[in-house]
Amino acid sequence: MRMTAWELVVEPWIDGLWAALTKHFTSSRGKVERIGALRVALDASRRMDRLKPELLHIESQVELLRLGDPGRRDSEAWGQNAVDGSRSGAPAAETESESSLTCSEPPLSQAALSTPAAPPEYLHVRLQESLGPEESQASVTSVDPIFQVPISKAVQLTTNDAIKTTLLVELDISKTDFSYQPGDAFNVICPNSDSEVQNLLQRLQLTDRREHCVHLKIKEDTKKKGAALPPHVPDGRSLQFILTWCLEIRAVPKKALLRALVDHTSDLREKRRLQELCSREGAAHYNRFVRDERASLLDLLLAFPSCRPPLRLLLEHLPKLQPRPYSCVSSNLSHPGKLRFIFNIVEFLSNTTKEVLRKGVCTGWLAAVVASVLRPDMRVSRAEGGKAPAPEISISPRTTNFFHLPSDPSAPIIMVGPGTGVAPFIGFLLHREKLQEQHPDGHFGAMWLFFGCRHKDRDYLFREELRRFHQRGVLTHLKVSFSRDAPVGEEDAPVKYVQDNIRLHSEQVARLLLHERGCIYVCGDAKNMAKDVNDTLVEIISKQAGVEKLEALKMLATLKEEKRVSDYLFIWTVPDVRVTTV
Repeated sequence: MRMTAWELVVEPWIDGLWAALTKHFTSSRGKVERIGALRVALDASRRMDRLKPELLHIESQVELLRLGDPGRRDSEAWGQNAVDGSRSGAPAAETESESSLTCSEPPLSQAALSTPAAPPEYLHVRLQESLGPEESQASVTSVDPIFQVPISKAVQLTTNDAIKTTLLVELDISKTDFSYQPGDAFNVICPNSDSEVQNLLQRLQLTDRREHCVHLKIKEDTKKKGAALPPHVPDGRSLQFILTWCLEIRAVPKKALLRALVDHTSDLREKRRLQELCSREGAAHYNRFVRDERASLLDLLLAFPSCRPPLRLLLEHLPKLQPRPYSCVSSNLSHPGKLRFIFNIVEFLSNTTKEVLRKGVCTGWLAAVVASVLRPDMRVSRAEGGKAPAPEISISPRTTNFFHLPSDPSAPIIMVGPGTGVAPFIGFLLHREKLQEQHPDGHFGAMWLFFGCRHKDRDYLFREELRRFHQRGVLTHLKVSFSRDAPVGEEDAPVKYVQDNIRLHSEQVARLLLHERGCIYVCGDAKNMAKDVNDTLVEIISKQAGVEKLEALKMLATLKEEKRVSDYLFIWTVPDVRVTTV
C-alpha cells in the first residue's frame, strides 16, 4: 500500500539533484573528469552492495550527465535527452507536451530501454464455488483485537463553504474492553470502494465469479526465493471479500507490478509504454504520470485495454489494505464509554485517463457510513423517534509510546496542532479539566496551544470548547492564526501560520523549554508544517540561548532524547493513507 521511502522521497530529490549538477558541471572546466570521479565512486558502491536497486537508477542519471564526453559513441542520442530539457533548441515543455500515461515523445519513445527482469511467479490460484454464508468484515486478519462498535454521534465541524469538510464521530465503546489514554491513536478498519471493486472485477472478467472462494498455494516450480503465501489474504474467502477488505487496490503500482503487466499486454504500443514506465530511462515519466497522479491498478488497466493480467498477479503484488490511524479527541474521564475522533473528507482529482473527483478510501467510506446520523453542527439537537439502528464500524487499538501528558502535572506543556492536528490536544485539555476539578488544590503547569486554520468563520475547529478551556484557566495561553483571513481586531492573530505565532512568543517558549523543563507536542503534517516548526524552534533556541545554530540543533536533540519534544506526524502517500511517526 505504502510507497517505499525511496520512491516517495529520494527519487524526486535525485531528479532535482542531477539537474543542478549538470548546470554546475557544464559551466565548469574539467566536466568529464568530475563525472568520471563520480562514476568511480558509484562503481565502488556497486561493488560493495550490488543488490541495491537505487544504485542502478543513480548510474543511469550519471550517464545522462556525460553530455560532452567525446569518447562516447552515443553522445548525440544522449544530447537529445539532455537533462536541461532541450532538443534541437526546443524548450522542455514542447518536447514533452504530448506525453501522457499512455504515450511518450522522443527522446524516450526512441530510446533503448533498460527494464528490470520480470518478477518471478509464485502463487497458484484456484477459484471454487462458495457453499457457505457471506463473510463479515470481522474475518479480516489482524494481530490486534478488533472491536465492532456503534456510532453514537456524527457532527460536521466546518461550514459548507470551507475548503475541507471536517467531521467529528463519536463511538460507543461502553460494551467493550477497549481502553485508551489521551494522546493515543486507534485504527479504523475500512473497505475499498464498492464501485471500484466492481469495476476491477469487470475489467478482469471475473464478475460472474466474485462469490467464488479463493484458495492459494505456492507454485511448485517457482523461482522466487523464500516464496510464502501472503498473510493478508485469508484462505477460502470470496474474491469480492478479498478485493474489498484485504488488498489495497488504490495503491500506486510499483515498478515491479508495471513490469509484470508488460508480459500480459498484447498491443505492442501499450507494451512499449509499460516498459518505458518501469525502465530506468522512464523514471521521470513514472513519477509524473503514475506516482504524482496517484494512479491505481484499475487506472492502468483502463488506460491499457490489451493488458489482461491473471488474478494471481494481483495477489502477488497488491499490498495489504491497511487500517487508517486516527487520534483520540476525548478523555475517558470526561466521556466515559465514548471514543471521539475527527477527520477531513479527503478529495482529490485523478487525471490518469480522464479527470475524476475521488474521495479517500477511508474518509469517503466513513462519510457515507455516518450520513444517517450526521448533524450540521454541535448546537443542533437530533430529532427523537423513528431512529434507525446505529451504524457500526470496526476499530483496533494503536497505542503510542510517549505522546501522552507528562507524568508530572506541574510541568508546563506547549501544544502545536494546526487543522485536524488539534485532535489529541482536545483530549489533553478534557483530561486536564477533569483532573483540576478532582484536585482543586493541585499544582498544574501552564498549557499553551498554537492552533492554525484557514478561516476563522469556516474551519476554526472546536472554537467554543477552546474558548471555554481558556476562560476556565485550563488552557492558559491560546494562540490562533488564520492563514487566509486578514487580521481584524485584537482577537485575530496578526500572523498566518503556527510557526509565526511561536516565533512571536519566542521568549516564553524558550523559557519553558530551557529553564522550566517544559514539554512540547507537535501534531500534524510532517512534510511541511513540522519542518517549519522544527526550524523555528532551532531559531528560537539559538537566539534566546545565544548559541550557534549547530549547538541549538544539539540542544533540541537533547530535548527529544529526554522525551520533552514529542512528534505525532504523518505523511500523506496515497490518498487517505498516513505513514505515521510518533
